[in-house]
Amino acid sequence: MPNLEWLRSFVVFAEHLNFTRAAEALHLSQPALHVQVKKLAEQLGVTLYERRGRGLALTPDGRRVLAFGRELLARCERFSDDLRGAPPSRAPVLAAGEGAFLYLLPLARLRASAPIDARVVDGEEALRAVREAEADVGVAAVDAGDLETRALADVGSALLVPSRHRLAGRARVRAVDLDGERLVLPPAGRPHRQAIELWLAGAGARVEIAVEARGWPLTLRLAEAGLGLAIVNDLCPTPKRMRAIPVRGLPRRRYVAFRRPGALRSAAAERLWESLTSTTGA
Repeated sequence: MPNLEWLRSFVVFAEHLNFTRAAEALHLSQPALHVQVKKLAEQLGVTLYERRGRGLALTPDGRRVLAFGRELLARCERFSDDLRGAPPSRAPVLAAGEGAFLYLLPLARLRASAPIDARVVDGEEALRAVREAEADVGVAAVDAGDLETRALADVGSALLVPSRHRLAGRARVRAVDLDGERLVLPPAGRPHRQAIELWLAGAGARVEIAVEARGWPLTLRLAEAGLGLAIVNDLCPTPKRMRAIPVRGLPRRRYVAFRRPGALRSAAAERLWESLTSTTGA
């Protein structure tokens, strides 16, 4: 069993990845913190961090120890709360995108799991937060093969156009139909942006980037304001005076809920998971 004091110190260090700032947060001297982290590594027989360039980074084993440490310390807090008859000091954390919170998740059912700490993050950040026990549950359209997953929704894509646009009467749109159009797109490198670029390139369609936007709510607002057409998940609501036309050729996206297998979960975290996943037959 790892020394609890050393483990607590390592968790704080791992969250800062800086011995000076972590030592200040722990009210320890920097040499004392170095010793505790070194002793924990020796006790476990693994390398916990390494130097990369001018900074420090956790090793894969270090990330596993960080997740375990967070879970164990949270369990200790819950045990202390139970002994004192106090309400839980920490609500379960749900990490998901703003669009998932607004348009996908069963918010009415989640009331039964309250309180919840809702963290708005992108898919990759949700994966990291769950893997490192910073979040209890994540929701995103990502490959979370190393985690316990449950499918929530399989969604397609739709093109948002003004009701008087030349494409507004189409039953479906193809990539070639967008040649010469102005689009509201995610920032470069985002998975949805990459899928759209491949789709357009395959048809030889050239478009103009009107504005880059992160997140469905902002994308919808910009399209509604007339800055450009937008390709969004078909679970998004259609703004007034616009049409949502199914897109042909873009891959569908599967949203999943995910959590760490075998984690030391609270009853509240279990209720959160059940609230999310009991609404689907997948």
